[in-house]
Amino acid sequence: MMRVKICGITNLEDALCADNAGADALGFIFYKKSPRCINARRAGAIIKRLSPFISCVGVFVNEKEREVKRAAEFCNLNLLQFHGDETPDYCARFRRYKTIKAVRIEKRSDLFNIKRYNTNAVLLDTFCKGAFGGTGRVFDWNFLGKIKFDIPIILSGGITLQNAPLAIKLTKCYAVDASSGLEEYPGKKNHKLIKEFVRFFKNN
Repeated sequence: MMRVKICGITNLEDALCADNAGADALGFIFYKKSPRCINARRAGAIIKRLSPFISCVGVFVNEKEREVKRAAEFCNLNLLQFHGDETPDYCARFRRYKTIKAVRIEKRSDLFNIKRYNTNAVLLDTFCKGAFGGTGRVFDWNFLGKIKFDIPIILSGGITLQNAPLAIKLTKCYAVDASSGLEEYPGKKNHKLIKEFVRFFKNN
């Protein structure tokens, strides 16, 4: 059974829907250029209303170290996800936190970048020039099931209910991360899709 992370949460209604549906984690994006950006005050208020059994992930893109730690403490985040061009040395500064590093995949050789990072998990997203996630594009999953990873892998990039069966069939990932594929528009989730998406991965 794959774990499920619903990313790009911007409001309490969507957060509670995902929480009640049984999602394992929620992602809050602290990247100002994202259409799903949320500030620490608002994210913190939402997180206080959630059950204690769901993990809250702060998503950062090339952010200053002090700003990341400030948001982590203020919002009581469980994990920090670095989704930009952060170096291994940068990620190592957050040893007191659980961390996820996003690696953007354009070709198979990009997977070698995984070994550079000493984080708790790695998230694989689709490479798109000038963008840091949230594009809804899918990369080639065919080679993932043939590779043994020494770290939990989170599959991201255009995952929807339509291609969810392939995600299970072709990959051996620890978790899936969905955002744009569950939206009515950027920043607003479709609650019916969230419930069906979580149910599918919990039952397969």
